[in-house]
Amino acid sequence: QVQLLESGGGWVKPGGSLRLSCAASGRINRINDMAWYRQAPGKQRELVARIDRAHFSYNSDSVKGRFFIFRDNNKNTVDLQMNRLKPEDTAVYYCKADIEEMAGWQGRDYWGQGTQVTVSS
Repeated sequence: QVQLLESGGGWVKPGGSLRLSCAASGRINRINDMAWYRQAPGKQRELVARIDRAHFSYNSDSVKGRFFIFRDNNKNTVDLQMNRLKPEDTAVYYCKADIEEMAGWQGRDYWGQGTQVTVSS
């Protein structure tokens, strides 16, 4: 009943920019942390960036200074602005959110279906 829908992936040349968006819908009382992960072929899924309700964020070292995470608590959305993209950023990007469906319920993690980002010349 809770869905995360990502958009904004695609192909871009090295040095270019893309912005990913993720919108949560369904039975939502509160969203705690939201995050973006990525998984490249043959590699494990890794955390890219995370943001809490107070908008405190964390970026992995590999994207620090290039990627920026934003959220809108009113719209239940989280965006990832990706600048100065590199070929090694090529991966499927996933949105994750810790969502409390009802007041007093414990939050649980929900994942989006993933969106492909390809960086190549």
